[in-house]
Order: sequence, then C-alpha cells, then structure tokens
Amino acid sequence: MDFFTGIDASAIFFIVIVGLAITTVFKGVKIVPQGMEFPVERFGKYINTLKPGLHLIIPYVDRVAYEVNMRERVMDVPSQEIITKDNAMVTVDGVVFFQVLDAAGSAYEVNNLENATLNLTMTNIRTVMGSMDLDELLSQRDQINNRLLTVVDEATNPWGVKVTRIEIKDISPPRDLVESMARQMKAERDKRANILEAEGFRQAEILKAEGEKQGAILEAEGRREAAYRDAEAREREGEAEAKVTTMVSDAIDKGNVQAVNYFIAQKYVEAFGQIATSRNQKLLIVPMEATSMLGSLAGIAEIAKDAFGKNSGPSSDAGPWDGASDK
Repeated sequence: MDFFTGIDASAIFFIVIVGLAITTVFKGVKIVPQGMEFPVERFGKYINTLKPGLHLIIPYVDRVAYEVNMRERVMDVPSQEIITKDNAMVTVDGVVFFQVLDAAGSAYEVNNLENATLNLTMTNIRTVMGSMDLDELLSQRDQINNRLLTVVDEATNPWGVKVTRIEIKDISPPRDLVESMARQMKAERDKRANILEAEGFRQAEILKAEGEKQGAILEAEGRREAAYRDAEAREREGEAEAKVTTMVSDAIDKGNVQAVNYFIAQKYVEAFGQIATSRNQKLLIVPMEATSMLGSLAGIAEIAKDAFGKNSGPSSDAGPWDGASDK
C-alpha cells in the first residue's frame, strides 16, 4: 500500500502508455517464416495474405486469422475393406501427397483441410477400386493411382490444394483367395507348358514332313534324270544298232555272206547268255553238241578277224565286211 500511495497518477499513466506501445508494436509487426503464409482479416473480413518476411499491419484492426503451411505434406490413408467388381473382399491402404497453393482458399473454402482431403481420398479409393475386378486390381496399380490422382486433384482444386501423388501401398486379399489364386496361377502355367510342348511336337512333325517332301522331290528328280539318261542311252544304242544294221545291209548288197553270219552269231550268243543267267534257271539243257558250239565261236572269231582285225585292209571309208567279201 505504501508503494502505490507513493506513486503519483502521472507515473501510472506513463507506465500504461509504455505497455500499450509495446503491445501495439507486437500486434503491428508480423514476421512470416519461409514456407508459411498468413491470411489477414480486418474486422473479420479477409483482406490479404502475408508472404514470408517482415510485415506491418494495423494493430487492433487487422489480425492474422490463419497460419497456413505451404510446403508439400504427406498423409497416410488408413486401411479399409473394399468389395471389388467380382465380389472379392480386399483390404487396402495408401498414402497421399498434397500441397497448398492458395492459403486463403485452403483457409476459407474448406473446414479442416487435412480431414477433408483424407475422407475424399478414401471415398474415391472405394469408388475406383470397387469398379475393377480383382485381377485388374492386382495388376493395374499404376492405372489405379493415376485415376485416383485425377479425381481427387480435381475435387480439391477449389480449396487451393494441389494433390501431387496418391499411392496404393498394400492390397491384401483374404487368405483363401490367395490360395485359390496360387492354384489358378499354377494351372495356367501348366497349361502354357502343355501348349508349348504340343507346339514343339507340331513344329517337329511339320519339319519332318517338309524333309520327307523335299526327299521325295529330290528322289523324283533323280528318277527323272536317270530316266532321261536311260532314254538317251537307249537312243544312242538304237542309233548304233541302226548303224550296224545299215552296215550289214550294205555288206549284203555287195554280196558279203560273212556279214550275215556275223550278225546271226552275235544274236545267238546274246540269247544263249540270257538263258544261262536267268534267275529261275536251275538246270540248263543245251540241245546241241559242244563241238558245234565251239565251232560257232571259232566262226565268229574268224568273221571278226576278217571284219575288224586287219590293219592292212581297205581304207576306213569302206564297210567292215568289204575285205571279207574280197577273200
């Protein structure tokens, strides 16, 4: 009591003024950290947004309504059960990355931004994944992420929020469904193996048939070539036979009887040889004397000598039996 009675009214007024000045300075000077933005209200109405740095506002008239984090944030999406298009129950969780681009929009367009973004993401996960079969759900995760990102980002755009990524972390089918899928996968692999094995056998049979076909073609070409050669040989043999016959005929015209004997003896020996070499011939009966046979052979030798063996005979322009006729 003695202290307060000893201070006069002017000193109290001075202390109040100093305190009010200090309070006014603190209310009028605002420092905004990097990565943050402060929407400012004047008498309850939004007027502007303070960017990072030092700012002055009107004390007691303006006030910082919100402190908005402008950095990219990550938020876990809790596990939830989803029924797929083919009535399979799966458990899904994920993670969402988002960033506030408009501090005023995130402050005034939606209440509790993180909760709204989380519920919107969970709802769209059920919608997107519920419209797909289980096989698509397990094999098209990138497509699911892209569809979720498109839908959620479009829905949060009026809030001044940019959803940068949505990732499905885990998809957990029931245990019995996993076992069924494993059996199905094994059956599918066995089926593919059987198909590949059958395809290999088929290809082998095709190649074998092609080889046999080529072999048959080559064999036929060989037979054709052989037939052509045989025909050519027979043609030349016929030409030679015709030439011999012509020569014999010329010799007969000139009165050479030995030429006729030569021709008959040659055919006789050929016929006898064919009889002797026949496969079915077990016993050969010769209806003639051996001396006659030897005599015939000797006669043929003499004819050949007379026809071809004499180098001092007539010129080559004459027939082979002309010399024999001169004897």
